[in-house]
Amino acid sequence: MHIHIGAVFAEHPAAEEITRRLEGAGYRSVLVGGVVRDGVLAVRERCAWVPKDVDIATEAPPERVLELLKGFKTLQVGKAFGVVVVVAPDGRRYEVATFRTEGDYPDGRHPQEVRWGTLEDDVKRRDFTVNGLVAARDGQVMDLVGGLADIERGIIRTIGSPDRRLSEDRLRMLRAVRFSCQLGFGIDKATEDAVCRHAQAITQVSWERIGDEFLRLLATPRSAMGIRLLHATGLLSRILPEVATLDGVPQSEVYHPEGDVFAHTCAALEVADGLWDDPYLKLGILLHDVGKPVALERWFGEHMSGHCRLGAKIAEEALRRLRLPARQVNGVVHLVREHMRAARLQDMGLGKQLRLLSVSECPGASYDDLDKRYPLFADLVRLMICDAEGSAHKASAWKPLLAHVVGLLVHVERLQGVQRARQLLNGDDLVALGMSPGPQLGRVLEEIHELVLGGVVRTRQEALAEAARRVSGHV
Repeated sequence: MHIHIGAVFAEHPAAEEITRRLEGAGYRSVLVGGVVRDGVLAVRERCAWVPKDVDIATEAPPERVLELLKGFKTLQVGKAFGVVVVVAPDGRRYEVATFRTEGDYPDGRHPQEVRWGTLEDDVKRRDFTVNGLVAARDGQVMDLVGGLADIERGIIRTIGSPDRRLSEDRLRMLRAVRFSCQLGFGIDKATEDAVCRHAQAITQVSWERIGDEFLRLLATPRSAMGIRLLHATGLLSRILPEVATLDGVPQSEVYHPEGDVFAHTCAALEVADGLWDDPYLKLGILLHDVGKPVALERWFGEHMSGHCRLGAKIAEEALRRLRLPARQVNGVVHLVREHMRAARLQDMGLGKQLRLLSVSECPGASYDDLDKRYPLFADLVRLMICDAEGSAHKASAWKPLLAHVVGLLVHVERLQGVQRARQLLNGDDLVALGMSPGPQLGRVLEEIHELVLGGVVRTRQEALAEAARRVSGHV
């Protein structure tokens, strides 16, 4: 069969030029990996296809690759393993790897020995059959490992011995689950059994690589299935034991007929899978109830009060272990800590509502665009929708919230935002009126800001007059 090679080269003209130069010099060169797999799926499903990453394999040794690709910017970070990274004028990067065969992997990631080899050698050292397909410059697909049959069967299967492939790079265990979720395929039984046998070794992989692969899994449309697979294979308890321990934690059957906390978490994540791809939003959903086991134990099994605050601390530790960026960690921790406050938004004072709305506000964006103006609050709303849909509450919980938020946005636009309250009156103004710095000053300032946010106090003069009345009662 042939993939639509024209679609590949139209999107990646540099890849066409790279293969043209290599082939023109007499070196066999092919597209390999995900671009071929996705091209086959596009032909099979007769759907539109925009090729993303393109990797190239060639029989040219690295030195000749560098010579033949003069004019391109090249990075030789993987030259010892036969890999040259080519940077195209548009900034896209293409890995050009020399056909090779590899020795043992004593550290579970890097081969002890690399030798140049044939195309057959190169394909058989790769991870899964669906990623072992290659395509010539005319789009003809070559299958030396049974990848086409496995695509037809909808199966993720290692090339050769599952134990050997997984011991070469432990991250392949996570990748097997991620590809299953990405493609909607099952995992071959022998491969899944091998993942179970090797699961305890996943922490031999750096936490940076684990975190990156886990985010890729969450970005798929089947991340809930992925969490269940990780749990079934024993990987979840090694990567995120905080989530694995939710299994078996009971909840009220009245509010959670779906089951225990783990079942509810997966149900909420499944709702998100049908609506959004953002992996950090899904992290918030995945971790939103991780404080429940601790809270239940603290209250002797009677209730789970305080689970949001407890969960925020647990979530922060877990996310830092995964070496995720600090800004994203803070955002997810905010979602975990505040998700119940969002659910009770209408019961809060107006000032508190607006403060919750305005966390990480982007002042330059329009008030009409919730996502851009108030991105963290928008994610809180999304989390609440998934939380409610994954329980007995359903739309009865989130529809009134959405209606209330619309009115809240109209109100805050009229007030020109929370920042206006701070501009009308600040702590220095209270000190100038004779109040001493301290907790009492903070309380008075908050009271006046509440009046500003509620629309009762509208000007600086009114704010100062209100402040003077209150200070006279506290000095």
